Amino acid sequence: MSTIGTVSFYTLGCKLNYSETSAIGRQFEAAGYREVPFREGADVVVINTCSVTEFADRKCRNVVRRALGGNAGARIIVVGCYAQLKPDEIANIEGVDLVLGAAEKFRILDFIDGIGGGAGKGMVRAGEVREADRFVSSFSFGDRTRSFLKVQDGCDYKCTFCTIPLARGASRSSTVEQIVSDAEAIAARGVKEIVLTGVNIGDFGNGTAVIEGQRPRKEALFVDLARALDKVAGITRFRISSIEPNLCTDEVIEFVANSERFAPHFHMPLQSGNNKQLAQMRRRYRRELFAERVSHIRKVMPHCCIGVDLIVGFPGETEEDFLETYRFVQELDITYLHVFTYSERANTPAADMEGAVPLSERRRRNKMLGILSEKKRRAFYERHLGEVRPVLLEKSKTEGLLHGFTDNYVKVEFPADDSWVNHLVPMELTAVGADGLVVAEVADSVSVSGR
Repeated sequence: MSTIGTVSFYTLGCKLNYSETSAIGRQFEAAGYREVPFREGADVVVINTCSVTEFADRKCRNVVRRALGGNAGARIIVVGCYAQLKPDEIANIEGVDLVLGAAEKFRILDFIDGIGGGAGKGMVRAGEVREADRFVSSFSFGDRTRSFLKVQDGCDYKCTFCTIPLARGASRSSTVEQIVSDAEAIAARGVKEIVLTGVNIGDFGNGTAVIEGQRPRKEALFVDLARALDKVAGITRFRISSIEPNLCTDEVIEFVANSERFAPHFHMPLQSGNNKQLAQMRRRYRRELFAERVSHIRKVMPHCCIGVDLIVGFPGETEEDFLETYRFVQELDITYLHVFTYSERANTPAADMEGAVPLSERRRRNKMLGILSEKKRRAFYERHLGEVRPVLLEKSKTEGLLHGFTDNYVKVEFPADDSWVNHLVPMELTAVGADGLVVAEVADSVSVSGR
């Protein structure tokens, strides 16, 4: 390495991206670079991008321009999903020096010396996505409280709206031994919570083929990984970021129900509560299976938090179709919704489907489901008032006030100083505040010295 200096990072998108940014950051640290905050004059700026929606693409372009404004003369490097899907488009943004695709981003230091800040089109090193066939371990250390640990990457599913297989390649995963080692390294840094992340984490060990009966079970699946992680010393809480409903088996649900450290919290993408749309999306289940999963979770974990992803405005979604989805999720005993407004993505089958829904109508449907989500979240919070639940405390932006999440993902606020950060404290949930957070107080007179 001929040039050593400072580096800063900006991450867009999912928890998986945050874990990978941290892994890249450790490469720079090992090479002698010093990390500085974004827009504080770094020699190298790395932007890790998302491309789930058109809005994500626009945000990436804006961040590139912000990086240029705050880092005069810096070398700007763009990696991530947007970089794999549209490398030449990014390379033409004034000031971008290097664009790295999915197979190249973890070799970023190999390319540093070949670029220099200046005018002209940026250098592109983005091969075919099929070349991204190697799993690279990644985990984040963004704060003292939690870490995002990558356990799987890529996806073999062919959902008609999704670009992720084009951006990240085929499904692949780490080994149980490597992930346990990563978790132990995280625990050694004092982090209390690990969030397991990936593109399709339930497919760990190519679990889809086993679960769908295409081949016998010969290697570790996601539930086996979870059992191994449950034995890692020093980690107070594991949380599953998101899992497909067809892969959220009874075995997984019952393991979480009986685990002391896996949080009672599932996030499952539904995408539509209408079987017609589910078929057009090429989802691998019908809504009846989703309802069965929710029912089983509630049976064994009545207190469990259940989050759901939805897409509104998919091509051909009529008002009647949308209302069917609305009524379906309204009746489900779930906690909250993440609602995405459908946007056309190049090279996906859905982009060529008939029956485009006007953008204004997509936004209206999004707003309706957003209101429903807030009602459900508040009802869930109120259901647990008066209970004592463990809260992992973390910093907030307000001086003298800490935030935190219970095991079942109720967000609380608590007046305390920073000495309480990263401690798991039994707290009584007393009321829902005006801001929608739950007001909590320490249970059983737990003191700072005794927590």
